[in-house]
Amino acid sequence: IGDMPAFAPTMELGLAALKKSDAAAKHMIIISDGDPQAAPASLLNDFVKEKISVSTVAIFPHGGTEIGLLRAIANATDGRYYFPDDPNELPGIFIKEAKTLKRTMIQEKTIAANIGFPSSVLEGIDGVPPLHGFVLTSLRENALTENVLFTISEDSELDEEQTDPVLAIWRYGLGTTAAFTSSLSNQWAHDWVSWDQYQAFVKQLMLRISRTEKTGHLRMWTYNSGGQGVIMVEDFHPDENFLEVVAQVRGPGDQEWTVPLKQIGSRRYQGTFPVNDKGRFQVSAVGVAGEREDRTFGGFTVSYSPEYLRFSSNWNTLQEIMKVTGGRQLTAESTADEIYKEHRVPKESSQPVFDWFLVLLSCLIPLDVAVRRVQIDWDAVRHALGFGKQADSTATMGALLARKQSVSASLRDGGTEKPMTSSGTTAAYMQGQSGQTPERKSAPTPRPTSRPKPPEEAPSSTTSRLLDLKRKRRDDCDGK
Repeated sequence: IGDMPAFAPTMELGLAALKKSDAAAKHMIIISDGDPQAAPASLLNDFVKEKISVSTVAIFPHGGTEIGLLRAIANATDGRYYFPDDPNELPGIFIKEAKTLKRTMIQEKTIAANIGFPSSVLEGIDGVPPLHGFVLTSLRENALTENVLFTISEDSELDEEQTDPVLAIWRYGLGTTAAFTSSLSNQWAHDWVSWDQYQAFVKQLMLRISRTEKTGHLRMWTYNSGGQGVIMVEDFHPDENFLEVVAQVRGPGDQEWTVPLKQIGSRRYQGTFPVNDKGRFQVSAVGVAGEREDRTFGGFTVSYSPEYLRFSSNWNTLQEIMKVTGGRQLTAESTADEIYKEHRVPKESSQPVFDWFLVLLSCLIPLDVAVRRVQIDWDAVRHALGFGKQADSTATMGALLARKQSVSASLRDGGTEKPMTSSGTTAAYMQGQSGQTPERKSAPTPRPTSRPKPPEEAPSSTTSRLLDLKRKRRDDCDGK
């Protein structure tokens, strides 16, 4: 398997290895996409001198030049050239080459040609004379191949049922091809030349592969439309009949479709099938109505993109790219220093940041409004976080309750309570603050029949006036 630029070294390695081999037949297979440079003539002469044949297999070549070089190598060394449409065909190519390597290509010995596929070529012929030589080959793996004459190999190293084709016929496109691996002359077929049915055999063979013209009344139109293959058949028979028309389509990659055609008008039938590949599509249609049966053939080709038709580089486009970018053209003589170590001028580029500033400004405007308009109560925040406690505000209420209890007790005992002055209020407040109740010391005295009127004192507070007024009324009631 070789590729540029290691194509020639690959052949040299193969030549050196095959020289050391003791095999009777030496053969080399090269699989490549081609090489822009032809193999040296001296190298090919060495292959010919050592009687080493080289078969080449082209896989996705770059263009027509590479295909010609691979074919030239195979022709110069008596090898074969392959250009498979599908890489999956490679195993079959290897098997075919391996089988042919076991024997020489030219088999000069007497063989018996056996009748295989029944064909019009052998019409009226029951048997054929022996042949005295043929070219070794293999049968094409195709369902349309007709192996008309074959011979069984007598080589002990091979399987007894191994057959070699002598006459094979197959259909390719709209034509028919025949391959006769022996000779029709006196060299290998001198028994055939004197054979009484020799002329009949040759005539029927030519008629079999020739194009025959048949009169029909069906006409076909086929074309590709939007990924769909369209088949249109029209009937021109003098008698109008309703036909059952069925088309058989064969496409690239051994694709097959059976397409029934529907009547879309007077004597006109149409059907479609998917077109998902490039290549040749062959169509055959059959129209049946009672005892009448007509056939017609057609087809169309889906070509590759026009880009694939160019087998060389587009130098005009390359020159334009070089001028616009300030590059230069490299040649095969260009060294690595000229390619990779040339002086390169650093390039700078700038990008406007105005849009980024607008995005930043749009984010700062809400923050500015929040700072100037929103007020935060930091005391509430501290209390919410548990950093401050509310002051005790129950001291005044405790002093008032203690004073109330003292006055109520003196009224129940019938004693006289001294009016609370401002100093007394202050003392009571201080006592309430400290949580202590002042002790009262009064000696019990007998209750007189008439209470002496206490000396009048100037009231000093509202509470004392109210108490005096209450005491006066009670004394008045006791006197009556």
